[in-house]
Amino acid sequence: MRICDEIETRLRTAFDPQVLRVEDDSESHRGHAGWREGGETHFNVTLRAPRFATMSRLARHRAVHAALGPDLVARIHALALDVDG
Repeated sequence: MRICDEIETRLRTAFDPQVLRVEDDSESHRGHAGWREGGETHFNVTLRAPRFATMSRLARHRAVHAALGPDLVARIHALALDVDG
C-alpha cells in the first residue's frame, strides 16, 4: 500500500473527519534532504474533525502522530499538518 493511502486510512479510522486531504508534495522537494526517487517522502495533510474542536494545536498534532503510529511516521521525511475542529 502506498504511504499516502496508509495515511488516509489511519486518519479516517481514528478521527472520522469531515474533511481529509492528503497530498504527496515530494516532487517539489526533489534534491532536498529526505527526498528519494519515487516520492512519498513529503506530505501535506488537511484534516477537519469535531474531535479537534477543544484541543490545542499541539494536542491536535500529537493526536495525528499517535494515529499514524511510529512505524508510518518513521517512513515520512516531512509532514505538514493543517488540523482543526
